[in-house]
Amino acid sequence: MTEKTWDTLGSYALLLENARMMTEFYSNGLEDLLVQGLTYDSRLVEEGTLFICKGAAFKAEYLDAAIEKGAVAYVSEKKYDTKEDVPYILVEDIRKAMPPLAEKFFRAPWKELIITGIGGTKGKSTSAYYMKAIVDDYMAAEGGKESAVISSIDIYDGVIKKESHITTPEAVELQEHLRHAADSGIRYVEMEVSSQALKYNRVDNMRLDVGIFLNISEDHISPIEHKDFEDYFSSKLKIFEKSRYGVVNLDADFAERILDAAQVCEKVLTFSTRDEKADVYGYDIQKDGHETVFSVRTADFDEEFRLTMPGLFNVENALAVIAASILLGIPREYMHSGLYRARSSGRMELYASRDKKIIAVVDYAHNKLSFEKLFSSTRDEYPDYDIVSIFGCPGKKAYIRRRDLGTVAGKYSRKVYLCAEDPGYEPVEDISRDIAQYVEAQNCPYAMIEDRGEAIRTAIEEAEGKTILLVTGKGNETRQKYGSEYLDCKSDVEYVKELLAEYDRKHEKADGSV
Repeated sequence: MTEKTWDTLGSYALLLENARMMTEFYSNGLEDLLVQGLTYDSRLVEEGTLFICKGAAFKAEYLDAAIEKGAVAYVSEKKYDTKEDVPYILVEDIRKAMPPLAEKFFRAPWKELIITGIGGTKGKSTSAYYMKAIVDDYMAAEGGKESAVISSIDIYDGVIKKESHITTPEAVELQEHLRHAADSGIRYVEMEVSSQALKYNRVDNMRLDVGIFLNISEDHISPIEHKDFEDYFSSKLKIFEKSRYGVVNLDADFAERILDAAQVCEKVLTFSTRDEKADVYGYDIQKDGHETVFSVRTADFDEEFRLTMPGLFNVENALAVIAASILLGIPREYMHSGLYRARSSGRMELYASRDKKIIAVVDYAHNKLSFEKLFSSTRDEYPDYDIVSIFGCPGKKAYIRRRDLGTVAGKYSRKVYLCAEDPGYEPVEDISRDIAQYVEAQNCPYAMIEDRGEAIRTAIEEAEGKTILLVTGKGNETRQKYGSEYLDCKSDVEYVKELLAEYDRKHEKADGSV
């Protein structure tokens, strides 16, 4: 960002005052000071930064550290006794104040982009990558640049490419990613929009061109997320308030309420595999080898589509992005080509032993709806294979998942292996025992093995006959959260590849065949 774009501290105070968010502004005579940085992370502060005091765990020493590194003022809900006399802006709600500050600092980058936002309990990341494949094919034909993506898997914004640890970043990072995309000449962005992002104002002060609502089921219910299902659901519905166009799944639970909320949009398209009256209707869904074939009927066409990414349930995600593509005026040839080649790292990745006795599916499935879809689809697609599952649950959050995942896995699996999955500050053994009671209630045997690699190894070694391993939750992630730290580790994909190769070597005959 060049110096000519810097705004004065006084202009930030005026912005918040006009938005009726500011309660006090102490300038110390420095209203004309230029703000050259914006962050709430004291480790990222540079000379000229406006520092945001955010979070229940915020400590005064973070602010002192920020000032020492060059912060020229701070925004907070309360005044701090700082070592140096620096200006401050006090606000009623720091979360609501961050989006307008970020929008101003990064010059409203969303206005220069075409953004598809995807919400729902299940399928957000797969849909984001389906949409990205369609858009990227379109852009390649038009001489445009690869689209940006902000997902729970990873982030690409034209400047930064990295693994994600949060579905939708806070407003400051989000607007920075969008500014990178706009300055890189990128036209399109696909992003997952979480219930937490909508509840805590991360996507305020911006507009989505299309807002997709995939589905809804209980998830993220905990003291630090959503107090109950109504809070979770109503938060998710806010995506339509931020969207120009809406896309709604008529097959979702509470579809009528979702459709009603979408009426704030200029235009809404529906999709379904059950209701022929849907704007985008999918039918004749079947397997053709490793491909999924289905037909799509809209007001303008009735054609066959193909997916090479496994999982019959992914047809719903495909219909959602076809609807979004129609709303954005993307030619359907790119819908065909994009969906055919679409891949989502760590989603429904299949690996098999040479003798085909063991198939491993690596997937990010981590809630009730995604588990039900994954396990039921696997049973349908591999009827002669026993299912063995390997998973865990995160610490101190979404407690209801432990019941739901344990119950679903126990219902479908011959055996369940419980392991670490971002335990944070909670002992893995405690989490696993909590899940185990629900697995046991389904009369399914289980084992608790904290290390994910060892759990996968044991599952392969103990496999009897034709077995399909469902390794869920972490996908291609290469870090595991213990306490507040993210520790490096092998991804589930790496473990599976390595351990299946080990299995193959052990089962080779003297002549080299299997």
